[in-house]
Amino acid sequence: MITGLGLVTPLGLGVESNWQALLAGRSAISRITRFDPERFPTRIAGEIKNFDVQQFIDRKEARKMDLFVQYAIVAAELAVQDSGIDTALLQGERTGVYVGSGIGGIGSIEETHRVLLEKGPDRVSPFFIIQTIINEAPGHISIRYRASGPNLANATACSTGAHAIGEAFRMIKLGVADRMIAGGAEAPITPLSLAGFCNMKALSERNDEPEKASRPFDARRDGFVMSEGAGIVLLEELESALKRGARIYAEVLGYGLNSDAYHVTAPSPDGDGAARVMRMALQDGGVNPEEVQYINAHGTSTQYNDKTETLAIKKVFGEGAKKVGVSSTKSMTGHLLGAAGGLETAITALAIFHQVMPPTINYEFPDPECDLDYVPNTARPAEIIHALTNSFGFGGTNACLLLKKFE
Repeated sequence: MITGLGLVTPLGLGVESNWQALLAGRSAISRITRFDPERFPTRIAGEIKNFDVQQFIDRKEARKMDLFVQYAIVAAELAVQDSGIDTALLQGERTGVYVGSGIGGIGSIEETHRVLLEKGPDRVSPFFIIQTIINEAPGHISIRYRASGPNLANATACSTGAHAIGEAFRMIKLGVADRMIAGGAEAPITPLSLAGFCNMKALSERNDEPEKASRPFDARRDGFVMSEGAGIVLLEELESALKRGARIYAEVLGYGLNSDAYHVTAPSPDGDGAARVMRMALQDGGVNPEEVQYINAHGTSTQYNDKTETLAIKKVFGEGAKKVGVSSTKSMTGHLLGAAGGLETAITALAIFHQVMPPTINYEFPDPECDLDYVPNTARPAEIIHALTNSFGFGGTNACLLLKKFE
């Protein structure tokens, strides 16, 4: 059961600010302010503005952490607060933490390398290693709550957050834990990271209209928009959640993971891996395709991803594909890379809880190869009993989660 949501995104902090922005179809994309992007072909991103870490973490301690770790801790705290759980219940080996990141502490790596070159090795911070390694995110969270159960940091590119939640779901299903704090965090908006993605030709260059740059499934899409933040959920075993009278956003019912086994960046052109991973999640949850009303798509706004994801959905749902609402909330948030799956699982849970499909904004020019119902531009009230959320990553890694309305 998903009983707590922690969202740190360019749309805002917490459930309410994010959900209202999504319903309003508001874009969080703007010109980069963290450094001067003028020399880059892409000069836009989804930055988190006015992030005050001292509301959650002591300033002295925060200086020892990369920004992605800070985002993870704050998102975990927001999820715990949102759940209303007594933190005493989180202590001990029946609570675990699975939080990953696609890139990890790249900002600290860049800055420390500059210090090394300019000032010498003796000026490198003794905290450098623990600032940058990905497992410091779940490590700090487990220490914060004295959660001594299963602890894992995965790095599976843009599938990271969804994989973390899927594996956490398995820990509860296997009886290893009663509660899991799970999701992803990312802070990739740095010169080196931006240059790398630019030179891969992966990013939108719609610099003059940043709010329209992320346009999944639209015929004039020209790449994804990089964003930052964290999406973390609190999962609880049903009996534990009911015992404390928890609000249940949705039930995690099924999980699939696999590989395209095709290419290091491009998805399989026949959509095979994406189709198989959706079928795995459905089979794991014992649900037929015709019982699904909504899909929160990976929907990156790149030519290949959107086309192949559409093809994969058609393979799984057949003639019923056009009856399913399919939206990409990356049209508003941008792409949070390793945090995307965590955020989008939370958004899917909110869609089920409120019975509203969030929109795909910037959908203006239909693409003949992308011809499903993408909930264009306006949120839509709808009955949602079952929903899928897709996450696909470089290296061909795929994840899919099946969520259900709790009854």
